[in-house]
Amino acid sequence: MAVLGRKLQSLHVYMSKLQRFGGRTPVQVSRVHGSAGLQDFFPPLEGPMLPAGTFQGRVAFITGGGTGLGRAMTTTLSQLGARCVIASRKLDVLQKTADEISSRTGNQVHPVQCDVRDPEAVSRCVDQMEVLTGLPDVIVNNAAGNFISPSERLTPNGWRTITDIVLNGTAFVTLELGKRLIRDQRGASFLAITTTYAETGSGFVVPSAAAKAGVEALYKSLAAEWGRYGHRFNIIQPGPIKTKGAFSRLDPTGAFEKATIQRIPTGRLGKPAELANLAAYLSSGYASWISGAVIRFDGGELVSMAGEFNELRKVTPDQWDLMEAMIRGTKGS
Repeated sequence: MAVLGRKLQSLHVYMSKLQRFGGRTPVQVSRVHGSAGLQDFFPPLEGPMLPAGTFQGRVAFITGGGTGLGRAMTTTLSQLGARCVIASRKLDVLQKTADEISSRTGNQVHPVQCDVRDPEAVSRCVDQMEVLTGLPDVIVNNAAGNFISPSERLTPNGWRTITDIVLNGTAFVTLELGKRLIRDQRGASFLAITTTYAETGSGFVVPSAAAKAGVEALYKSLAAEWGRYGHRFNIIQPGPIKTKGAFSRLDPTGAFEKATIQRIPTGRLGKPAELANLAAYLSSGYASWISGAVIRFDGGELVSMAGEFNELRKVTPDQWDLMEAMIRGTKGS
C-alpha cells in the first residue's frame, strides 16, 4: 500500500507539471486527441427501429405522456400502431399533444387527466381508460418531478412533492393496473423510467435519488413475483437527454450542459427518440424474455465519472511521451 501511495503521489506531481506543458492545461486539450468528430462515430438514429405494425392492436398507457420523454415514447408507440392513452395533471397540454401525435401517425391518442399522487384519481383514470380502450398491454411509468437544492434547505413539503410523484405515483399506477390485469388474466409489459443516479445516489437531488431507487426496487421485486401472471417489469436509466422541462429545472443557467458533454465518452447528449426506441423494444414481444432488467442509457457517462484515472483521457500523445519518460526516471518504478 505504501508503494502504491508513493506512485499515486508521483502521478499527481506529473499531472501538475503537465498542466504547464506547452502552455496548455489538460482541460484545454481535453478534445485535442481521440475525440474530435465524435458525432461521426455516434450519430443519433431517430426513426422508429421496430417494424411497422409492431404494436398493432395493442394499447399503451404512458404517464407524463404530454411532454418530454413521455411525448417521445408516445409518438414512437403510436407510429408503430399502438392506441395510446396519455395521462398527467394538465389536460390542456395532454389534449394538444394527443391531437398533434394523432394527426401525425393516424392512430388515436387519448388524453386522460390524472394526478398519480392520488390513488383515487389513479383509479378513476383507469376506469376511464377501460371505457375508452380497455386495459393496456404496455404501461410506461414516466411521470416525474425534480429540482436541485442543497439538502440542508429541503423542506418536508419539497421531499413529499418529489417522492409522491415518483415513488408513490409509480406504485399507485402499477398496483392499480396490475390488480385489474391479474383479475382479467391478462399479461402486460411494465416499464419505469428512472435515472443513473438511482444506482449511485447524488447530492442536491436527494428526494429524486431516493424515490427513483425505490421505483427500481419495486419493479425488480414485482418482476420476481408477478411473472406468473404474464407481467414483465423493466427499467431504463437515462443519462442526460435534453428536454425542455427537465433542463429548465435542473440547469437553469445552462452552465452544466457543456461540462456534461465533455465527460460523456460518446461526445453528445442523448435524443428523446433514441430513448423512445429502446422503450418500444423493451415493451414489445421482441423482448419477451427480458424482465427485471435495468438498462443504463447514458453514452457511457457513469463509467466515465466512476474511474479514478479516467481524467487521463485529457492527456495528449506528446504529454504521454513526457510522462512516460518521467515515470521511467523514477526510482523503484
